[in-house]
Amino acid sequence: MKKVIFFEVQGGSDKGPDGHRRDTMPMVDALKQREQEAEVIFFELEKRDEIFNYVKDNAVAYVSRINPGNLAHEAEYFEMLRELCAAGVVGMPHPDAMIGYGAKDALVKLRHTSLVPEDTYAYYTIEEFKETFPKSLVNGERVLKQNRGSTGEGIWRVQLVDALEEGATEVQLNAKIKCTEAKDNHVEYHELAAFMTFCEQYIVGANGMLVDMPFLPRIKEGEIRLFMLRDKPINVVHKKPAEDADAFSATLFSGAQYRYDSPEEWATLVHDFLGQLPEIMSLLGGYDLPLIWTADFILDTDENGQDTYILGEMNCSCVGFTSELELAHTVAEDIIDCIKDNVIV
Repeated sequence: MKKVIFFEVQGGSDKGPDGHRRDTMPMVDALKQREQEAEVIFFELEKRDEIFNYVKDNAVAYVSRINPGNLAHEAEYFEMLRELCAAGVVGMPHPDAMIGYGAKDALVKLRHTSLVPEDTYAYYTIEEFKETFPKSLVNGERVLKQNRGSTGEGIWRVQLVDALEEGATEVQLNAKIKCTEAKDNHVEYHELAAFMTFCEQYIVGANGMLVDMPFLPRIKEGEIRLFMLRDKPINVVHKKPAEDADAFSATLFSGAQYRYDSPEEWATLVHDFLGQLPEIMSLLGGYDLPLIWTADFILDTDENGQDTYILGEMNCSCVGFTSELELAHTVAEDIIDCIKDNVIV
C-alpha cells in the first residue's frame, strides 16, 4: 500500500517535545488505525532529490504541515511539491492553492464578490503604494496588511488625525496620522510620508506586498473564523478584541477572548460562504480546496441596515488544531476521502 506522507521541517516554536507539530502524529496514528500507512518526512534542501524520489515512488498523497515562517527554502519546497503533483501524488494542498488561498492578495482577487469591499487594493511596488494610498485614505480609516508575518505583525489601522478639507481627493504627505498595529494594539503617530517610507519594507523582497482595505469598526464585536476541512465547516471561533479603545486585533497575544461555536450557531454566514465556494475556487486558480484551512470574517452593515460578513483573511499554509486533537480522526477520514476522489483505480 502506498503511504500518506506528512511534510514537516526541523525546529520552530510549533513543535512538541518529540520534534513534531503537536497535531501531526495524531493524524498519522488516526490514518494507521484506518489501515492507511502514513509517515513523517522532514524537508531538507540538501536531501531534496532523495526526498522527491522516495515520495514519488512510495506515496499516494502528501499533507504539508510546514509553517512558512520556519522554512528557509520555501520556493524550492513548493517547486518539489509541484513536481510531486505533476507525477500523480495527491497534494494536500497543491502548493499554488497554498499560495492562492494564503496570500493576502486573495482578497483583491475576490473584491468583485460580496465577500470583499470593492475598494480593496494590493501594492506590489513602492510606486503603486505611493501613488494610490494617499487617495484611498481620503475615503476613511484603512487597514494595511503585509503579506508576510503572523499574529498581527505588520497589520496597521491608519486614521487621519485632522479632518480633510472639503473636496480633497488626496491626503497630503505631511498630514498627521494615527497608526495602530494589530500585533499588540500599540499606537504611533507619524506624518503620512514617513509612515509610508516605513511600510516600504513590507513590499520589497520575495512575496513582498501590501493589501489596503477599509477599516471595519464592527471588528470590536469580534472576528469570526470558520475552521474548514475541504468544503465542510468544522467549528467557528469567535475572537473578540480586548476592550481597550484602540484595540482591533483578534489574536490571543493581544488580549482577545476566544469562544468556540458550532457552525449551526452561524448558519447564515456558513450557508452564504459555502454557496460562494465554487466562485472562490475559480477566482483563486481552480485548484481543489485545501485540506485544512480557515476563513476569517468581520461583521459589517449593508445599505439596508442588515448584517453582512466581510472576508478579512484566509489561511491554509499550516492551520493547527492542537487544542482539539480529537479532530485528527475527522481529518484522517477526509484525507482518505480526498484520495478516493483523486486517484483513478
